[in-house]
Amino acid sequence: MEVGMNEVPRFRRGFRFQWEPAQESYVLLYPEGMVKLNGSAGAILNQVDGQRTVADIVASLEQQFPDAGPLGKDVSEFLQDARHQHWIELS
Repeated sequence: MEVGMNEVPRFRRGFRFQWEPAQESYVLLYPEGMVKLNGSAGAILNQVDGQRTVADIVASLEQQFPDAGPLGKDVSEFLQDARHQHWIELS
């Protein structure tokens, strides 16, 4: 099921997103372990606050990275993967 632009992603209970200096990257912490995120994943998840819609996140990232071109498809696909990994919920 595709992620809609009006949906609002939020981290699932028990998951915490943070910058990890020792890893020099963003990570997602959860009771069973940790996921080290690549730069793109970190940039997207850094926008997830439980308030912004997917469209808001895309607009913010397109402003931050103007040379990247349209990001809607990439962001939507990543958030769909994150949902399948049970990192986020959408409402």
